[in-house]
Amino acid sequence: MIVRSTAEITGTDRDVTSDDGNWRSKRIVLGGDGVGFSFHETTIEPNTVNKFHYANHVEAVWLVEGEGTLTDLDNDKVYELGPGSMYLLDGHERHRLEPRTRMRMLCVFNPPVTGREVHDENGVYPLIEVAAG
Repeated sequence: MIVRSTAEITGTDRDVTSDDGNWRSKRIVLGGDGVGFSFHETTIEPNTVNKFHYANHVEAVWLVEGEGTLTDLDNDKVYELGPGSMYLLDGHERHRLEPRTRMRMLCVFNPPVTGREVHDENGVYPLIEVAAG
């Protein structure tokens, strides 16, 4: 059994902030935990523009706080998001998030991220595999 709190993750290598300060991700479960997915609490700051593309991962996102828009850049669709909204990037869609207020979301990645990934110039995480341990 694994039991962790976001308080104990804060300030560790599991607490990752983007170079521009737009978002912060607390990686609660990572690939090295050996459970087949990773689980994160991510916050995105208001009035920012954030482009992502998870070409190597499927991501499910549940917004628990905040409001903003999600734009599917592959299909030119715009979605309004608020608390209780969920989106699933099951087609590896390129997307843009534009929060009007600070957004806090709970995210699941499959395959799991290791915690060492960095978004490239296209917002893509590389696929890095690690053995559980």
